[in-house]
Amino acid sequence: MANNPINLAVRFLLEILALIAMGYWGWRQGEGLVRYVLALGVPLVAALLWGVFRVPGDPGDAPVAVPGAVRLLLEAVYFGFAVWALFDVDARAEAQAFGTLVVVHYLLSYDRVIAFLRG
Repeated sequence: MANNPINLAVRFLLEILALIAMGYWGWRQGEGLVRYVLALGVPLVAALLWGVFRVPGDPGDAPVAVPGAVRLLLEAVYFGFAVWALFDVDARAEAQAFGTLVVVHYLLSYDRVIAFLRG
């Protein structure tokens, strides 16, 4: 199920929405130069970590190969931060909706989760 094209599209959309949430959070954290640094820097760092630390065999290359459990932890931090960021800027309904979508996606991707945990 994890490699179903629709599920992959949903995963990609969740990744993009998480970056938007992180950027919005950064924008709301300060003024002047700090606002721009956080709004651009936080999503950039998150995207770099997301793209660099990968499990061999998962769609895409693995510049730095990590075990499946480490990758799942990275994904939990990535999406968890996005949900927290939305809560932090008082976008509570959006945070709940986004968090629910992430959980549903991972439930539907149970085969990927199990494979990652087994190594």
